[in-house]
Amino acid sequence: MKLSNDTIGILKNFASINQGIYFKQGKTIKTISQQKTILAEAEISEEVPINFGVYDLNNFLSVVSLHKDTTTFDFDANHVIIAGNGGRSKIQYRFCDPKLITVPPEKEITMPSEEISFTLKESDLDWVLRAASVLGSPQIAVQSDGSKINLVTFDVSNDSAHTDALEVQDGNGDTYKMIFKTENLKMISGDYDVIISSSGISNFKNKNVKIQYWIATEQGSKFTKS
Repeated sequence: MKLSNDTIGILKNFASINQGIYFKQGKTIKTISQQKTILAEAEISEEVPINFGVYDLNNFLSVVSLHKDTTTFDFDANHVIIAGNGGRSKIQYRFCDPKLITVPPEKEITMPSEEISFTLKESDLDWVLRAASVLGSPQIAVQSDGSKINLVTFDVSNDSAHTDALEVQDGNGDTYKMIFKTENLKMISGDYDVIISSSGISNFKNKNVKIQYWIATEQGSKFTKS
């Protein structure tokens, strides 16, 4: 087995959500944050041949990057064998017991309702995350007064903090303020179809890459139907 650059990029993103990961046989990989507020799922081009756990995904990726040439992966009962340097180097990387990792649930997530939907452009996602970083905003809200949908960076505990509001789309008459922790918005770059439920869950589905995220909304979120 080999890993494409696209898959390496997805794994780097997953490592920002959870230190460990449990690979399952097939082409679908998943991760979940330890707080269980972020769940991510991606379909990759490679076929994972067996189930195995990695305790420290960043370390695993660093080991993979040791080989500057094409790296291949084989498996025995307890290890993934990472071969490189023209096949002269073979690193035995021991599997981790899945009990030591926060593993996503087997059951698929079904959105309980879909009151809010819009398209989030890559440039707007990049802007709001940079603005939140510069302004020191621990929260980002998807907010609408009924006529416009805005992404608002703010600090829920400080009314005098700096804020930014970025208009992303026309509204549909509904009014709401759906709050997210900035640190939970860990999506890879790209355009997203976004669905938010007033029940406390949202779905961000990348329009160009087969990856999606389910992210919990925070206390204080509110929704009013027009």
